[in-house]
Amino acid sequence: MALTNTTTLNDLLPAITAEALFVASEKSLMKGLVRNYTLAPGTGKTVTVPIYPNQTAGALTEATAPPATAISTDGVTFTVSEVGLTATVSDLSIVASASNVVADIGRLFGEAIARKMDADMMAAFNTFSGQVGGSGEGLSGTATPALLFQAIAKLRANGYDTSNDCAIVLHPNIAYDIASTLTSTFAAPASQVGNSALANGLMGTLGGVPVYQSSLVNLADGSTAGDYGCGIFHKDAIGLAMMQDIKIESQREATLRGFEIVGSAVYGTGELYDGAGIRGSFDSTIV
Repeated sequence: MALTNTTTLNDLLPAITAEALFVASEKSLMKGLVRNYTLAPGTGKTVTVPIYPNQTAGALTEATAPPATAISTDGVTFTVSEVGLTATVSDLSIVASASNVVADIGRLFGEAIARKMDADMMAAFNTFSGQVGGSGEGLSGTATPALLFQAIAKLRANGYDTSNDCAIVLHPNIAYDIASTLTSTFAAPASQVGNSALANGLMGTLGGVPVYQSSLVNLADGSTAGDYGCGIFHKDAIGLAMMQDIKIESQREATLRGFEIVGSAVYGTGELYDGAGIRGSFDSTIV
């Protein structure tokens, strides 16, 4: 028997395209946790940040002039450069698409540049000379709350008030090891931090320092899988020099019968003051 059905009438059935699905991506994290500097147009490609060292006061002798102290500064120079990406979208694809292709690609480009900025800033974690955890390729140990408290103590010993402007940034695999310990041996699960980790997977603060997670945290030695170089730092540890924030532009290319979409940013980043950061070199138990 000949049937008239959706197979025979397939040319009459409309094709429905659902709302676009974007592959999961990190949201920008680091910019608000570090020192930000702005380069005005026409001022060159570098900015030098002077750093004043601590001074020590001494006892004075009555009616005697104190010896003069020579104040000298050190400086860190950031050089800005461009990062970005581009795509050419044809008129036909724009007209035929059920979604706003230009807006979708603009969003993708903005998120990609933001992730690049975060990854560049997190690379500074591996430059901190102060460290907890392992040392050297393949020698990182498992992360524990005790090691994070040790890093916080080192920051305080360096003169930083860790109740303000400090942060802990962990790779999610390392955050799992910390949470696993918080809910078992180091702190009773009935504790406030343990309860929070059990209930919603968030640690909130540890030792008064906010804890963040990012999959963009670099490997501890640049090569060993599972070893991550996390950061416990004051915002003075890392600088971000911005000449041009994320910019998305589009222009028509008549000969190509399409639009060129360009995303770009101009910035420089790196370690600012070494004593303000502690590297957490940890080996994840997740394989």
